[in-house]
Amino acid sequence: MKKNNLSCDIGHLSLNHYGEQLCGDHVDTVEEGDTTIIVLADGMGSGVKASILSTLTSKIISTMLAAGLGIRDAVETIAATLPICAERKTAFSTFTIIRIVGNEHADIIQYENPNIVLLRNGVHYEFPMSTMHIGEKTIYRSSIELAEGDVFIAMSDGVLYASEDGVLNNNWSRAKLIEFVEPLVAANFTAKVLASIILDETDKLYGGKPFDDATVCVLKIIKREPLNIAIGPPAHKNDERRMMSLFFAKEGQHVVCGGTTSKIAADYLGEKVEVSAFSPDPDIPPISTIKGIDLATEGIITLDKVLIYAKDYLADNKSFEQWNYKKDGASLAARKLFEEATDINMFIGRAENPAHQDMPINFNVKMQIINELADCLEQMGKRVKKLYF
Repeated sequence: MKKNNLSCDIGHLSLNHYGEQLCGDHVDTVEEGDTTIIVLADGMGSGVKASILSTLTSKIISTMLAAGLGIRDAVETIAATLPICAERKTAFSTFTIIRIVGNEHADIIQYENPNIVLLRNGVHYEFPMSTMHIGEKTIYRSSIELAEGDVFIAMSDGVLYASEDGVLNNNWSRAKLIEFVEPLVAANFTAKVLASIILDETDKLYGGKPFDDATVCVLKIIKREPLNIAIGPPAHKNDERRMMSLFFAKEGQHVVCGGTTSKIAADYLGEKVEVSAFSPDPDIPPISTIKGIDLATEGIITLDKVLIYAKDYLADNKSFEQWNYKKDGASLAARKLFEEATDINMFIGRAENPAHQDMPINFNVKMQIINELADCLEQMGKRVKKLYF
């Protein structure tokens, strides 16, 4: 089967029940070959008990489905495995499953969570569902052929319950959530940023004190976009042209980091480096302009800030309003790496910078920052390839 040029961008975030240290919802993602399985589980109650229920549920389902077993086997295993609630004499966790095959096809399985929202061409798209019965459980199934731009939003019921003082907010519902999200899709936010915006609104509706755990998981079907980033000059000067030849031979955007690297790239292209007179952020050195290059930044100080943003992105994503709108080199680089690129080729020069000899930024620190950034990008779901010179 011919592979398409699509990629799956996944992002999720949770709010804990007010006063609880642990979240009673859990999201688990497993990749097996060309199949990606995402499970969002909502454990009964809150706190430790709910966290155990949701974690076991999501882990069991994702592991069994990735191994090729059926949903019936997984649900029966959950029923036999989950600890029983002493008060209600039942083991209970709702769940939503999205199984993506080859970025072409989605199988959706839903049990007592709010129905998944699918936005297609920027507007709500109602997809058909069939039912199956496992024991006393009614489970809804759907099968969907995917299209570029599809956005799936899965959630726990705590998102729709969002209101202050435990009083149901009749102005907030699944339909209202769809109205809230539809205008955001055109902005081309990443799945994680879109989840952040939805959850921020949920938290506001709770007045900052959620009386239920709330989780949003967003999945976007996007076109694969390559990006090439050159960081530092090669260890041997006579490798400069070879490094640049390979760098510019790659399709996609081209980003260079570091003053020396920018000069090498400009010389290779026969162009000039024009350094900006100022930076919008006084802590980040100014960017440069080079004809034929999509972005040219300073080196390790800028990359260190991008790494800080990347670590925050993978955690609670509280910094997204900074890098998503600012115009400094670190923010511009973060947008290209986090939002625009799916396949990233890192051309890493091993030359030591004489300017850093009397600074705490030595060669080992530089390499550590680069390697940590590459790891973060892989955790975001990017395909990352490192080439050393």
